[in-house]
Amino acid sequence: MGDFKSFNGGAENNGQKNTRNTQGGAPRGGEQQAINLAATLAKAFAGKSEGQILSTIIAQAEQGKRDGTLTNADLDNFYNTLAPLLDGFKKKKLQQIITKLKAI
Repeated sequence: MGDFKSFNGGAENNGQKNTRNTQGGAPRGGEQQAINLAATLAKAFAGKSEGQILSTIIAQAEQGKRDGTLTNADLDNFYNTLAPLLDGFKKKKLQQIITKLKAI
């Protein structure tokens, strides 16, 4: 994982959802980017515990906030991307982490 911002594709989409390819065939840009990202993350985090993964994500996010390369909008995009995949407890924990990161 190169940086935290790469996880959610950065803020280039300005909060707009990617258009789904409902015609079948090859995935469109946003979908292909998500597929590529999932493959990259799977390789990067293979064999690591949930705690190690979380620590890595938080450390990169903190560094990005301090460097000025990660905005609160990026954090919101990250949350909105990940939250639907999580159960209630993990979703609440992620929201707490995002709130903490926004305060940096």
